[in-house]
Formats: sequence, structure tokens, C-alpha cells
Amino acid sequence: MPAKPDALPALRPVAGFRIGTVAAGIRKPGRRDLVVMELAPGSVCAAVFTRNQFCAAPVLVAREHLRQDRPAWLLINTGNANAGTGTQGLQDARACCAALAAHVGCAVSKVLPFSTGVIGEPLPAARIISALPAACAALAEDGWVDAAHGILTTDTVPKGASKSIELDGRTVTITGIAKGSGMIRPDMATMLAFIATDAVVEADALQQCLSAAVEKSFNRITVDGDTSTNDACVLVATGAAGGPALVAGGAQYAALCAAVCAVCVELAQAIVRDGEGATRFVTVSVEQGRDSAECLQVAYTIAHSPLVKTALFAGDPNWGRILAAVGRSGLVDLDIRPVEIYLDEVCIVRDGGRSPQYTEADGQRVLQLPEYTIRVLLGRGQSDEQVWTCDLSYDYVKINAEYRS
Repeated sequence: MPAKPDALPALRPVAGFRIGTVAAGIRKPGRRDLVVMELAPGSVCAAVFTRNQFCAAPVLVAREHLRQDRPAWLLINTGNANAGTGTQGLQDARACCAALAAHVGCAVSKVLPFSTGVIGEPLPAARIISALPAACAALAEDGWVDAAHGILTTDTVPKGASKSIELDGRTVTITGIAKGSGMIRPDMATMLAFIATDAVVEADALQQCLSAAVEKSFNRITVDGDTSTNDACVLVATGAAGGPALVAGGAQYAALCAAVCAVCVELAQAIVRDGEGATRFVTVSVEQGRDSAECLQVAYTIAHSPLVKTALFAGDPNWGRILAAVGRSGLVDLDIRPVEIYLDEVCIVRDGGRSPQYTEADGQRVLQLPEYTIRVLLGRGQSDEQVWTCDLSYDYVKINAEYRS
């Protein structure tokens, strides 16, 4: 099995950001499934969402509210995606936002809703609304752990990451949680991620920071090649650490962006490690490409191949499946002679065919490991990219066949 954390790492509180989690009975009695997050006055918020055209009602409402106002509250439920629910779904999402706004005394446009769970079922808005007072009563800066549990669906473990850095003599904290296990691929995934920092950041710079971090993290993972209707990633800067506002460019801003990206990468990799039924965590590294786009093109062709992924599950060094994926990836004028393919440090393909030094035993030794790298050297440029994926097991089919039962 790929390494999964036995427990969440220490999740440092972020000054100016409070979280409350309760069991609202949305799908399963007694399960933590409703989370509210309070942003201190003056906080700045950035977000990215799914590119799925059938995006869920909360995604539509969140985008609408972001255009109208500066967010002060995030409202998250699991157990129901509120996707594929038409006009009623929009009404339900808005009703939940209005109920929270009325309870805390803010404009409805200051509430962003997020949902995850089964698609196509009506949102039990009444259960959510009735649980809001208890969720608000539970608000605390150290509420990250409960929230990490409260946003899960088919996940087997909660996912979190936290870092502190020094900026101009001030300690700045970045903490985040995420959920995701299946229906995972770029253009976001069936995932939610919520990250907060107490840094002071100008709004446009915060959005640039998040977009760049997502591109190198959540948009570099795939479990099964499916993109969900509900994906969202939010980055909040409360400004509680003080100091001048960071703007794009400059060493302090770059340091913050690097730390945010590191948190996002840790969360993204945790999603793949917890992939539905996964027994292998695999890095696909494509190097010596003409540009980033063609490296990713090859990497995802390998990572999305059911034949490759089932061989990974079997621990079977059926290297012809990897070679075939590279060949059908669609690169223009690919010269196969300089192409080299490795499993960790074991070369399996060289000079257009099987490496003379390769042995089946060497390949099998690598593929029996819980974690390893498939490395492709294209021999046609200087660009390189990595994506992270997992195998495709019997349990993946079982989990998704029985998801609604």
C-alpha cells in the first residue's frame, strides 16, 4: 500500500480564521458533515473552481458571490453534491447561504457555499439550516482537525498540511485541509481544499499565488481521469500577522507563494495516496520535452491508461504498455531512437526497444514497491514535468459500484 498518514500532521491555527464542524445528518447519522469557516474582517479570499460544464449549484453561487462582495464566511457540506439539481439546487444553495448570513448578521453575498457527495439528489437544506447555530457555536481557531474529517466522502483518511515561515521578521502560518479520493484528474478534481494564512496580501496577488500553486499541485494529480462537478480550492489571507501588504513580485511574496505551493503539493499528493482502492503511489516524470505542454501530454497518457494502471496494481512489469502509451500520446514527429524509459533507476527502453541491460526481475522488484517513479526521457528539449497517480485495483471498482448503497 502507498504510505498513508496514520494521523493528521500538526495543523497550526491561523489567526483570524475560525472553524466550526457539526454532524447535521445530511447523509449518515452522527457523521461530521457540516463545516462553517469565519474570515476575520479585512480578510482577502482567492478561489479556483472546476471547469466541468455541469458545475454544481454551490459553484455557481460561490462564483456569483465572489463577483459581488468580499467573502466573510465559507459554508461546506458533505454527503450531497447539490449537482445536477437544476433550479431547485440553486434555490437550496442560496437558502443555506441566506440562513447563515441571517444568523451571523452579514450580507448573503459574503457567504460562499461548497458541497461534495452524491450527484443528482436534492440537497437536504432544512437539515443544514437547522444545524447552523451549532456549527457557529463550535467556531474556534483550532477547529482544523474536525473540519478535515467533516469534509470527507469516500476518503479513508483526513488530509491536512501546515507550514510557518518568516517574512520580514514576522512568523506567517499557512494551514490547509483537503478532501478527495476518486473522480480525480486535472482541471481540478472531485476535491475541495481550504487553505488559510495570516499574511497580509493584496487581492490580485493572492489570486495569482493560488492559481500558480494549483497548477503545480492539484492540476498535477490523477486517480481515474474523471473531473467532478464540485471542485473548489480556496485561499484566505486574514492579514492578522500584520505588516505591509504583499504584492506580486519581490522576495517576500515569492517566499509566501513557495510555502503555499508546498502546502498544496502535500495536500494533492495525499489525495493520490488515498486514491480509491490504491495500492501504489506513482510519480510519472517526463523530461527532455520541447515544452511543458508536451511533457504533460505524455505524462497523462501514461497516468490515464487503464492498461498501465492495472499492470501497476498487479506489480507486473509489462513495460510494453508504457512504451505504447508514450507512442500514442500524440507528439508530433517523435523520434523514438533517443527515447529512454525507466522504472526508478532501471532502464526498460532504449534505442527504440527493450534496453539490453533490462531484466524482468529488475522490473518486478521496482513494481512491487509501494512507491516509485516512471521516468520518460524524450530526448528532444529541455522541459520537464511531473504528475502523480496511482494504480487501478479491484477495490476501485467495488467502491464506485457501491457508492450510493
